[in-house]
Amino acid sequence: MNLLITGASRGIGLEIVRYSMERGWRVFACCRHPQQAESLLRLATLAPERISVHIADMTEIATLQALAYELRNEAIDFLINNAGTYGSDKNSFAEADVAGWHEAFQVNCIAPLKLAAALCEQVAGSEKKTIACLSSKMASMADNGSGGGYIYRSSKAALNAVVKSMSVDLKPRGIKTVALHPGWVKTDMGGPNAQISTRESVSRMFDILLGLGMADSGRFIDIDGSDIPW
Repeated sequence: MNLLITGASRGIGLEIVRYSMERGWRVFACCRHPQQAESLLRLATLAPERISVHIADMTEIATLQALAYELRNEAIDFLINNAGTYGSDKNSFAEADVAGWHEAFQVNCIAPLKLAAALCEQVAGSEKKTIACLSSKMASMADNGSGGGYIYRSSKAALNAVVKSMSVDLKPRGIKTVALHPGWVKTDMGGPNAQISTRESVSRMFDILLGLGMADSGRFIDIDGSDIPW
């Protein structure tokens, strides 16, 4: 089985690489600066026949197009759009930073769509035919009882809209597209007070991913497998 993961240099992305390596899967591990991704490069040296490291800068669409050309002859069972950003710390009602907002939309919403479009043929040519985009429960409008977080909430809600539209547009190709909430995870973004480890998050997400059928395409799925309200 072949997987492509963005944001593979740390956190959940790095754990996906480690989890996949242990299962003997082929991994195309993508990040913005591979030469600085020391932990990822160490993993790749342990299984060079199964893990390759590639450039995918979500702020530079040209790198995504170059990646698609590089992998033009590969089948990709799972395309996992993991790379993301919280955006500027100026994220409140009165101080939402416009430049940070633009970057968050680029990384969290626009780039995942452009990468999916660039790699659509490779996904369609695989067995699992799955595109998974890591979203957040913070994108749920029904679940928003605390306000704030304008940049992150809005960019991930926009990602959910992209996922839903892709699920319709890619159905004729047999491609399943879902948005996943990975849980509140102990990463640089999630912080030390988060509820679960990266290993628990990844393990539970793959329990979900490996069981998906076409009827699941377009869902916004919580870490326990239930639906999150839009």
